[in-house]
Amino acid sequence: MATSKAKSIDRNTQPVIDQLIAHTASDMEAVNELLLSRVGSHVEMVPEIANHLINAGGKRLRPMLTVAAARMFDPEDKQHVSYAAAVEFMHTATLLHDDVVDESDKRRGLPAPRKIWGNAASVLVGDFLLGQAFMMMVEAGNLEALGVLSKSAAIIAEGEVFQLAKSNDLTTNVDEYFAVIKAKTAALFEAATEVGAMAGGADETAREALKQYGAELGIAFQLVDDVLDYGGVSGTIGKNVGDDLREGKMTLPVLHALQHATDVDAQFIRKNLGDPEADQATIDRVIGIMKSSGALQITLDRAYEHANLAKKAIAPYLERDGAQLLSEIADFCVERAS
Repeated sequence: MATSKAKSIDRNTQPVIDQLIAHTASDMEAVNELLLSRVGSHVEMVPEIANHLINAGGKRLRPMLTVAAARMFDPEDKQHVSYAAAVEFMHTATLLHDDVVDESDKRRGLPAPRKIWGNAASVLVGDFLLGQAFMMMVEAGNLEALGVLSKSAAIIAEGEVFQLAKSNDLTTNVDEYFAVIKAKTAALFEAATEVGAMAGGADETAREALKQYGAELGIAFQLVDDVLDYGGVSGTIGKNVGDDLREGKMTLPVLHALQHATDVDAQFIRKNLGDPEADQATIDRVIGIMKSSGALQITLDRAYEHANLAKKAIAPYLERDGAQLLSEIADFCVERAS
């Protein structure tokens, strides 16, 4: 059982993400066991595809947030383990679906499942994982928590459709961009921390605080991902650089560059946005435009604003177990791109 007082941690010797991993390790071991137990199927392709992604790495930040949110309070049973596993299955399902929609070739440094098993199998296994997620929620016996996660699933799908509709749409504005990322990314972060708080027995005020924390953290996280797609502010390679340009995604760096770059540079972005065959020289020039126009720094500044809002939401609870770690994770998520 978690206690309500923060633990003493030597922050000079261990990165904050490693501290969070250590803080949630015992529960995350149970989460991982549950994940592996639920991907079994008499259809051989199902566990093959699911395990390909599950074993591919990734820090599993979202389920760790669920566990950490629960541990801030006093979870008396293992409901938070089921919730965390459900969150991870939902996330994995969205990765499978996203790779099909975006026609991605790689995921976490490995061939995307669609490149090995095909688009149809990737979509259907994603659906299988969503079904497993909801089965675990039903088995946990909390209808309200099931409602939180099922609503999140609908919002995520809606956000992905909206982003697809706005692809290559040069009339996209900043408000529409934020509507997309609040739905496709922040909704699951928000649900992850809210159901964690619920599993821990948090009161309504604390539950709302953790919900707000997750929502703001999710926005900051996606803003940083959009910066990393153009190499990061200082050239950090955080993902497949240039994919958003090739896929025609109207992210905040693109919107800002189109507005503030020179006419020649803005026209160059318009010409190449959505070109799946854009070569490295094109990508390099667009990255240069992003930096010279201030688009990447502006986006990173917005990410810090939302990270600070996440920290503000959790500030009244910093004396609780692990809350300070969650506060520092907000900074960690942004500093990936600086």
